[in-house]
Amino acid sequence: MTNHARIIGVNMVKFEKPGNNEPYEVMAARAIEGALKDAGIELDDVEQAYASYIYGDSTCGQTALYQVGMTGMPIINVNNNCSSGSTALFLARQAVESDAADCVLAFGFEEMRPGAIGENWPDRTSPFQWIQQRFIELNPDLPDGPIALKVFAAAGLEYLKKYGAHPEIFGKVAVKSRKHADHNPFALFTKELQLEEVMNSPIIYPGLRRLMACPPTCGAAAVIVCSESFAKKHNLKQSVKIIAQSMATDQPDSYENNLNLVGYGMSRRAARKVYETAGLGPDEVDVIELHDCFTPNEVITYEALGLCDEGEAEKLIHDQDNTYGGKYVINPSGGLMSKGHPIGATGLAQCAELVWQLRGEAGNRQVEGAKIALQHNLGLGGAAVVTMYQKD
Repeated sequence: MTNHARIIGVNMVKFEKPGNNEPYEVMAARAIEGALKDAGIELDDVEQAYASYIYGDSTCGQTALYQVGMTGMPIINVNNNCSSGSTALFLARQAVESDAADCVLAFGFEEMRPGAIGENWPDRTSPFQWIQQRFIELNPDLPDGPIALKVFAAAGLEYLKKYGAHPEIFGKVAVKSRKHADHNPFALFTKELQLEEVMNSPIIYPGLRRLMACPPTCGAAAVIVCSESFAKKHNLKQSVKIIAQSMATDQPDSYENNLNLVGYGMSRRAARKVYETAGLGPDEVDVIELHDCFTPNEVITYEALGLCDEGEAEKLIHDQDNTYGGKYVINPSGGLMSKGHPIGATGLAQCAELVWQLRGEAGNRQVEGAKIALQHNLGLGGAAVVTMYQKD
């Protein structure tokens, strides 16, 4: 890509526990207004919008954006499970780079219910039906449970068995993430954790403890994407370039094992495509926001993104190469584990964090000298979006 899309405005509202949140359209409007202010433009400058959410009726995106203004622009609603936010960004980038529009808004929001994610349409074929069936075939001795809980737990158990790693690696990741969150005013949970506290927290599924799982949350985030010519015309100097982005979905290898069943294969394919397109490898990345819905998934994703060789995640964690002072700073925001996971907003909140990092605006969690950032957002069923950003 030579006509790189620029990100000129980002914003998010602090995520909240279900029941403590404002209505989705209020949260989304606040995020959008903040992104417009950050960019220094007006809503009339935006030509298209992509609205990301999964819990809501059709055209919720219109209802949310109408709180800011009704300009008549195309508004497209996006639902791609937990990767919905990054899918909206993917579409916004494509619109800009194809010259379909010069300035595009991607925003996401979610009002979630307490507890594990469930299905809303039990009277029709579930998009998780094939995952559920393969899970049973791969894990005949594991109990039933919420789909996300059991498949990520099984992936963690398989990883430990395959590489002889210690279960404490999942606890250490939780401790690291919460320590990062202590410096993030947008994080829901900021109290530091001790390893013993994580490893002694209640078991929610075999191989998975409560403090290894992200909380259901409500919130919103917004990102404004534009062309280079638009940025120059409006004299916008704080832009960040998307230098590569790739989305991958499942291939037949997703049936092979528990790791691929939760997206290891598609995450790896998306990452490799990004490195190839950017002409940069993982060693040149400074800061990363990745999809840590459960700490086992963060560990698995280290290897899917090529941050270390297969089976080497335990060493990366032991050497503290996933935090400040190490090779990478991974989830400086505290990640989904600390910030929360309002599904439609998650990928766009990850983007916001990385833009702040590349601008040098991340406060006490700033990664010194950050120039290249990598984002990973994953949804079962499935889609993985990997994005590389560069300080402009």
